[in-house]
Amino acid sequence: MAKDNKTWEVIMKRTLFLGIVLALAVSPALAGSCGSQAKTASNDIVETAVAAGSFNTLVAAVQAADLAEVLAGDGPYTVFAPTDEAFAKLPDGTIEALLANPDQLREILLYHVVPGKVTASQVVTLSSATTAQGSDVAIRVADGSVMINEALVTATDIETSNGVIHVIDTVILPVG
Repeated sequence: MAKDNKTWEVIMKRTLFLGIVLALAVSPALAGSCGSQAKTASNDIVETAVAAGSFNTLVAAVQAADLAEVLAGDGPYTVFAPTDEAFAKLPDGTIEALLANPDQLREILLYHVVPGKVTASQVVTLSSATTAQGSDVAIRVADGSVMINEALVTATDIETSNGVIHVIDTVILPVG
């Protein structure tokens, strides 16, 4: 039994080690808030979202709405980027319906974009921001967390060559 416990201990240590190595390898793409990313990023917003691997639905929507070229342009832009998990929270059929209606999809996606580069330290001083769609998003700090409308900001200041990305846990929708 002691040999089995020793084997199990070795397996667990190796698994933990591999998990740490994997986390360290993946984290630079999403670690803008930890300061580990260079201040002069070489990838634009779209390239950064693709490389992160957790924005596949957002990237597909940006392409379907013909916004990829815009978000790869000079900017600067601030993007409140919903993750794949955020899109998964939408009611069944919503994503498909939006992909079939590029104009409505474009409006929703532009609601996630603020012209100019707004870092986390600036966001927390604001009560609202006007989006590229034309409507304002509400910004509030509650219990140490930043909310964009009803979306929680889960990662901040992911630097790109043409702006900054802040990750949110919910797709935000313009009123009306």
